[in-house]
Amino acid sequence: MPDETIKVNYSGAVNAALRRVLSEVPETLLYGEDVAKPGGVHGVTRGLWKEFGDRVFDTPISESAILGSAVGAAMMGRRPIVEIMWADFFLVALDQMINQAANVRYVSEGRLTAPLVVRTQQGNSPGACAQHSQNLEALFLHTPGLRVAMPSTPQDAYDVMVSAVHCDDPVVVFDNRTLYFGEKQEIITGRPPAPVGGSHIRRTGTEATVVTWGAVTHRVLEAADRLAARGTPVTVIETPWLNPFDTDTVVASVARTGGRLAVVHEANTTAGFGAEVITRIAESGVLSGRPVRIGAPDSRIPAAPELAAHLVPGVDRITEELSSAFSLDKGPSCHPAH
Repeated sequence: MPDETIKVNYSGAVNAALRRVLSEVPETLLYGEDVAKPGGVHGVTRGLWKEFGDRVFDTPISESAILGSAVGAAMMGRRPIVEIMWADFFLVALDQMINQAANVRYVSEGRLTAPLVVRTQQGNSPGACAQHSQNLEALFLHTPGLRVAMPSTPQDAYDVMVSAVHCDDPVVVFDNRTLYFGEKQEIITGRPPAPVGGSHIRRTGTEATVVTWGAVTHRVLEAADRLAARGTPVTVIETPWLNPFDTDTVVASVARTGGRLAVVHEANTTAGFGAEVITRIAESGVLSGRPVRIGAPDSRIPAAPELAAHLVPGVDRITEELSSAFSLDKGPSCHPAH
């Protein structure tokens, strides 16, 4: 497939990636609640049912059945792509994912694989409330055998989906629905599928390294621009793939930026993946001083947008906490980590 440039928003990029793999990989199936005729609750799969017929189909409201059938289909040679409408609903089907899909390669001594992809979306949006706002990536990252990705741009949304379908391990791709209908951007399609993994250096600076992923990346970049204008330029590394995680790139960057590190994610901080990132860098021996974690407090997310905005890290909070920790003219911070 030759390279082509198209201009799409995030949801259009996912749709284009799904169309590509359905066209190129005959073993693929695409199914879930309302993904076929309705085109998905957010319209991401619109038009694919008409183009690919019974390889794209709707299912009953049963996450256990969706994931259980995907495991079996993957073991028998298919490459199913299934959608869990909200990541919060994943929790009713953890056995199928954590006890079954993640174990297929191991318990079969490598004779079988489970090359399935689970598409889902998570995070807060106005009025989403407690049962539709959770960020669950750390739960799946704690499960050996699963690959996990969380893109934030149309290009990464496209590339991650194509790579995930060609991966022989089960992959969970977390979108954030606030990204679906953002600004259209030019993306390159048609390139060979890249191996899973990798990261992007989105900003360069000398004073610290900031690691982030998912929708909050855009807030971190705005905060980094504010800090640069104040004379505190930081390097921002976005890691759309969380397993495998690009530890080497982060270690090298922290070593270049004086051993100073911050991690920013939308998930609550206790046992969040940010703690794992900090631990890996600390174990590498390049860390100097106090690392910074910025995430949501350990609280349920309220429905009121005004209240939720005080919990989910915003640009102002990210800017001020990074400035307090890393501005050379302010000296070391004694504020507690968040």
